[in-house]
Amino acid sequence: MQRRIIALTATAAAAVVVAAGCSSSKNPPSSAPASPTGAGGARSGASVSGTVTVFAAASLKEAFTTLGKQFQSAHPGTTAKLSFGASSDLAEQINQGAPVDVFASASPKNMKQVVDAGGASASTNFAKNVMEVAVPPSNPAHVTSVTDLANSGVKVALCQPQVPCGAVAAEVFKSARITVKPVTLEPDVKSTLSKVELNEVDAGMVYVTDVRAAGSKVKGIVIPDSLDASTEYPIAALAKAPNATGAQAFVAYVLSPAGQSVLSADGFQQP
Repeated sequence: MQRRIIALTATAAAAVVVAAGCSSSKNPPSSAPASPTGAGGARSGASVSGTVTVFAAASLKEAFTTLGKQFQSAHPGTTAKLSFGASSDLAEQINQGAPVDVFASASPKNMKQVVDAGGASASTNFAKNVMEVAVPPSNPAHVTSVTDLANSGVKVALCQPQVPCGAVAAEVFKSARITVKPVTLEPDVKSTLSKVELNEVDAGMVYVTDVRAAGSKVKGIVIPDSLDASTEYPIAALAKAPNATGAQAFVAYVLSPAGQSVLSADGFQQP
């Protein structure tokens, strides 16, 4: 699958000084690396510069685009090069040797694949997302709950099963004891959302953050907490990062109060 890449040019804005935060994980693939950091997320005594290449889950596109700009303001002279896609696809590319500094996954499972292959020594869960049913504003199929997706007349878009949004959807359907037969299986959550926005389907399984980002183009149908529709997001500086100092600084910025504020504003929850 072709990756979406956004290169953010450093601005001349005044530096944003934040203290690197720390996030604990209840379902971690591994624990966070304990490296000292200074203002703005840099290691003590280390100067952050150059390009920081970040692979991030498609559902992080809006939040990480904002975080990338803020990171560059905090570290003048840096460029955050952001590539978004399905976590499963990104993990595979990293394991095949793609030159990447940071990996932010929508699933601990995909992060574990990278850690197990030696691509990272540790990771930290930095956010949690919750799945939601997205429908067109007119809701032509009159979907009112996730169980309606099992109706034969409802056209449903899902993510491919190996993609985190597809795996979480499968768990939701299992918990709800329903069988859903999608009319399309999409490569990532943004593609699934697009099918709903274009009125090509009656409903799609996406995340709360995607529904929020779509604004008036879709409506969200809440999935009960009892159906376990959530997933945690781990992040890691990679072992062979071309810009190791920049990688550590970017991870620290995401974990900092400033980074967590951006994620919260986009609808992500604390892990």
